[in-house]
Amino acid sequence: MANVVESLKLLFDRPNEPVFSPKGEENAVFQLSETHLSDNYQNNGIEINNRFGEKADMLIPLNKLKKIPKFTKAKKLPLDVDFSILLPAHREMADEVVDELLAVPEGQLQDFLSLCVYARANLNPQLFNYCYSVALMHRKDTQNVPIQNFAETFPSKFVDSQVFAQARETAAVAAAGAPRTPIIIPRDFTATDLDVEHRLAYWREDIGINLHHWHWHLVYPFTSNQRRIVAKDRRGELFYYMHQQMIARYNGERLNNALPRVKKFSNFTEPIPEAYYPKLDSLTSSRGWPPRQANMTWSDVDRPVDGLKVTIADMNRWRRNIEDAISSGFVKLPDGSQQPLDIDLLGNIFESSILSPNREFYGDLHNQGHNITGYMHDPTNRYLESFNVMADEATNMRDPIFYRWHAFVDDIFHKFKESAAVRPYTQSELENPGVQISSVRIESSAGQPNTLNTFWMMSDVDLSRGLDFSNRGPVYVRFTHLNHRPFQYVIDVNNTGSARRATCRIFLAPKFDERNIPWEFADQRKMFIEMDRFIVPLNAGNNKITRMSTESVLTIPFEQTFRDLSIQGSDPRRTDLAGFNFCGCGWPQHMLVPRGTEAGAQYELFVMLSNYELDRIEQTSSPALSCVEASSFCGLKDRLYPDKRAMGYPFDRPSTSVRSARDFILPNMSLIDVTIRLQNVTEPNPRNPMQ
Repeated sequence: MANVVESLKLLFDRPNEPVFSPKGEENAVFQLSETHLSDNYQNNGIEINNRFGEKADMLIPLNKLKKIPKFTKAKKLPLDVDFSILLPAHREMADEVVDELLAVPEGQLQDFLSLCVYARANLNPQLFNYCYSVALMHRKDTQNVPIQNFAETFPSKFVDSQVFAQARETAAVAAAGAPRTPIIIPRDFTATDLDVEHRLAYWREDIGINLHHWHWHLVYPFTSNQRRIVAKDRRGELFYYMHQQMIARYNGERLNNALPRVKKFSNFTEPIPEAYYPKLDSLTSSRGWPPRQANMTWSDVDRPVDGLKVTIADMNRWRRNIEDAISSGFVKLPDGSQQPLDIDLLGNIFESSILSPNREFYGDLHNQGHNITGYMHDPTNRYLESFNVMADEATNMRDPIFYRWHAFVDDIFHKFKESAAVRPYTQSELENPGVQISSVRIESSAGQPNTLNTFWMMSDVDLSRGLDFSNRGPVYVRFTHLNHRPFQYVIDVNNTGSARRATCRIFLAPKFDERNIPWEFADQRKMFIEMDRFIVPLNAGNNKITRMSTESVLTIPFEQTFRDLSIQGSDPRRTDLAGFNFCGCGWPQHMLVPRGTEAGAQYELFVMLSNYELDRIEQTSSPALSCVEASSFCGLKDRLYPDKRAMGYPFDRPSTSVRSARDFILPNMSLIDVTIRLQNVTEPNPRNPMQ
C-alpha cells in the first residue's frame, strides 16, 4: 500500500507534461496500456512510454481499467485553458469526474491509481488537479496521500510571470554543475504606490493568504453530486464567518496604510474605479491573465462555452429575494411552503451551495458576482478571452474588487444579524458568574509590554514540481512577506467558585477609525479580528493563564502552509498522517498580526472567559489530528465545529445598550490598549534551504 501512496503522490508532478513522461525525483514511469492514453497519443503513446521506461529508475504497474469512464462533459474542456469551479459548465465537469473517482470501492487503491492515471492523461490538468484533490480529501483510504502545495503545482497563479524564464535558466545552469540560487520576486511587481490600492499588495498578493482561500474552498466545496462532500457541520455559517474575518482584517490593514475602510460594491451598474494588472502568465493556457482596467462596469454575460448566462437583472432579483427572506425571517421553498431562516441557511443560499433550499428562486448571487467581474473584459466571448483573477478561487484575493464585492456580501449577513430574527445577547449569555479577569498583558522578548512587533521576512518556495523542464531539481523563488515576533498572552483570573472550565476568547481591533476618533460599538464590533480561542481549566482562587501566539486556533505554521511532499511519509500505519490534507487549511501564522505602523498603531485587545457549559460541544469519536488544526476558520475534520456559540461571538450581534467597547465589558472580560509597531526591516527566513 505504501508504494501505491507514493505513486499517487506522483500524479501532482509537472501537471502540464504528458502522463507517460518520467515523474518525480525517482525518475518513475507509469506502465501504461492503450486504455490509459488520450486520443492524441493513441498512435505513439505506448512507444514513447516504453522508451522512457527503458531509462526509468522505477516502473509503476497499473491495473487494467474495469470500466473506461466516458467523461462526456469533462473531456470537452480543452487541455490548454484555465479551469474554474465557479463556472457552471466547469462545475458539471468536476462533479462528473469526482463521481467516478469516488465510485472506486474503498481499499482498492491500485484500481483507484489506474483510474486516476487515465483521468490525468485525458483531462485538462487544472480540472484533474481539482477533482483529484477533492477525491483524495474525501476518500477514507487516501487521507494519508498529501495534496501538493498548489503554489508549487501551478505556480503561475501565485508568482510574477518573469520568474519562469529565470527558472529555466536556473535549472539549465544547475544541470551544468553550478549551484541553484533563489529567484527574487520583487515586492512591487504589479504596480507602484502611485496606485493607492497597491499599498495593500503585500496583503492581497501574499502567497499564504491565497493558499488559505484556495484550500478552504477545497475543504468546503459548494458543488458535488456527493452530498456528504458539501454537507459539513455549519458549512454555511463558516462561509460567512471566514469571509467576514478576512474583510475585517483587510479593513484593519487599510487603516494602517492611511486608507479608509473598503467601500462595498452595492450598485451593480456603477463604474469600478480601481484597476488591477496581475502580471501573471498561465502555464496551462500560455496566456497572460487578463487585466481589469479602471472604471469598467458590469454587463450581462453570455458565454455558452462556459455554461454562463447571467444578467444584472438576475443579480438584482436574487438580491431582492434574499433581502426579503432576511426581512421576513423565512425562506420560500419550491413547493410554496416556508422555512425559518438562520445564518447557516443564509450562507448556503448566498454562496449557492447544493444545500440551498431553493436555488431557482434565490439564485447564485455570490458565485455569479465573481463570474461577471471575471469576464468584464469579454462578457460575450467575442475575443475568446479567458476569465481574470476574480473568477478563480486561487487568485481572486489578489484583486481589490474582491474586497469590495465581499464587503457587499458581508453587509447582507450583517443585515440578518441586525434583523428581528436575531436578538442582542442578554447579560446572562455574556457573563460567567464567579469568574473575574484581574489583568491582561502581552509579553514579547522583542519589545515593551503590550507591544506587538512586525517586520518583513524573505522565504523560499520550491516551484520545480509545477515547471515542465527537462532538468530536475529544486527551483526556489524568494518572496517577501509580513511576519511578527513571537509573543504570549498572560491573563490573571480570580475564580470565586469551584473548579471549572472556561473558553478563552481573544480578539483585536483598531482603537480609532479612519478619522482618528474612537469607534462607535456598532462599527467597531465588525472590526474585531479573532486571534485565538481555547478551553482553560480554572482552579478555585487565583489563576494565571499563558498562551503563546504560535498556538492560535486560527493559524497553521509556515511549514504547514508551504509543505513539501518530498519529506512527507507514506506509511499507511502512521495514523499521524491521516487527514494531512485537511491540515493545509488555515490562516497563515505569519499573517496573524496586522502590519501596524512604524510610529505604532493603537489597538484594543479584548479577552473574554465565557461559560464553558454554554460553549461545550459533545464530539463524535473521530480522533483528533496530530497536525495543527485551524478550527476557527476550517472546523475539525469529520467532527462538529468545536464551539456551540455563534461564530464571532460575542461580536457577531449588535447591542442596543452600549455605545463603545468599554461599555460592553463585564467582569469576565477585559479590554486593554496595545501597540503594533512595524520594524521596517527585512530578514531572511532561517529555515530557507538556500540560506
